[in-house]
Amino acid sequence: MLQFLGQFLTLNEIAVAAMFLTFIYMLFRGIPVAMALVGVSLIFVILSQILLDPFRADFKDVIEFDRIGLEYNRLLALSGRLFGNIVNNPVLVALPMFIYMGLMLDQSGVAQRMMHAMQKLFGSLRGGLSLTVLLIGIILAASTGVIGASVTLLGVMALPAMMAQNYSKPIATGTIASAGTLGILIPPSIMLVIMSDQLAISLGDLFMGALFPGLILGALYIVFIVVYGFLSPDSMPAPEKSEHVGMAEVKEVLLAVVPPMLLILLVLGSIFVGVATPTEASGLGALGATVLALLNRKLDWKVFREVARSTLNTAGYITGIFLAANFFAFVLRRYGGDEIVQHLVLSAFDNPYLTIAFILFIVFCLGFLLDWIEITIIIMPLMLPIIQGLDLAVPGFDQVRDPQVVWFAILVAVTLQTSFLTPPVGFALFYLKGVCPPGVTLAHIYKGIIPFVLLQLLGLFIVFEFPALTTWLPAMAYGE
Repeated sequence: MLQFLGQFLTLNEIAVAAMFLTFIYMLFRGIPVAMALVGVSLIFVILSQILLDPFRADFKDVIEFDRIGLEYNRLLALSGRLFGNIVNNPVLVALPMFIYMGLMLDQSGVAQRMMHAMQKLFGSLRGGLSLTVLLIGIILAASTGVIGASVTLLGVMALPAMMAQNYSKPIATGTIASAGTLGILIPPSIMLVIMSDQLAISLGDLFMGALFPGLILGALYIVFIVVYGFLSPDSMPAPEKSEHVGMAEVKEVLLAVVPPMLLILLVLGSIFVGVATPTEASGLGALGATVLALLNRKLDWKVFREVARSTLNTAGYITGIFLAANFFAFVLRRYGGDEIVQHLVLSAFDNPYLTIAFILFIVFCLGFLLDWIEITIIIMPLMLPIIQGLDLAVPGFDQVRDPQVVWFAILVAVTLQTSFLTPPVGFALFYLKGVCPPGVTLAHIYKGIIPFVLLQLLGLFIVFEFPALTTWLPAMAYGE
């Protein structure tokens, strides 16, 4: 079999393909991601040492043997690489702080106050509950940076009210799932923190570059709900009894919205004006979220302990995948996998913009099978040399460091929005299903997310066509 394949592929290429296929097989078998990555890496290290020698004579014309060398002394250098790139990385210090901020805001009662106040303000409108969910989703996205808490919280607070008002189950679940996932794109976002590390670019540039695309996506959702409400009034009926909206209700909304908006200004504003680094701003955000919980009388030892424990679990999970993915990437590179993947991508199209579109298509397809963390950690470093080598014209913003890499990173971030909503591994769908009342099935949720996935692809097209949406704000920060 190997001899037959060797007539068409080098053993390096066979090994690289086998690594990816084995990894995907392990995932479908239910093996945890970090263990699958380490397991595949160890298997192919052993294969390189034990099983390849008998075939070298048969494949002497098609194998580059120096690219298969995985001697034990090379693995010893891996520990230093892991500690240097991950454990001692100051950028990644922001990761647990932003996770803590999001989880503490979930416990602070801020979202509940906003939901209660905005329901009074918009509840009498057709589709008012959907608009409320989207607006709160945008505010939470700019305050938390994580999606699990946002989707669950919105589902618990809004879905029963939507069902009581006879909303269409697909439109109700689709609205909640899509609004909750905005937190992974709108800064501060833990996905952007990881991208900054993997692509070796400024986290501040990524935060500023993601702001407009994230708001555009939220605006597309709002426009869709308004239009859909007119076209299909039975899907989002207005309440039978509507209360008068006066200054008292407006004041209540302002009192509910102003504190998280001040927190957003504290975190993002300090980064944008250059007062604080993203790592320092993450500490300010964690402190601000704790103060909000204290002011709302939601902070006690039990809440603090639970938030700290959840932060440790989430950060540990991500760090474990980081370590395992670096091991996987190390073995993959020893087989020449980076050069093989780059050659395949570059040979597909001559036009650099079609090359980027092809990469985004690959990311979109991988989103059906893999979580955003694996895609970000494994795929992004492989694509970085390709993007840096393309002749792209990102117009007029020369002061932005690596503008085409920033633009590409935001394109991938927008694309990865779909990975939360596309089965079978769309995590937002399962977070929401876990809090759905009886009668709401996965079929309703799957049907509901279809228009929002299409809107995400529309948002991706807008950002692709207008790169300045991602580079203008970073350029302004540098005095363009």
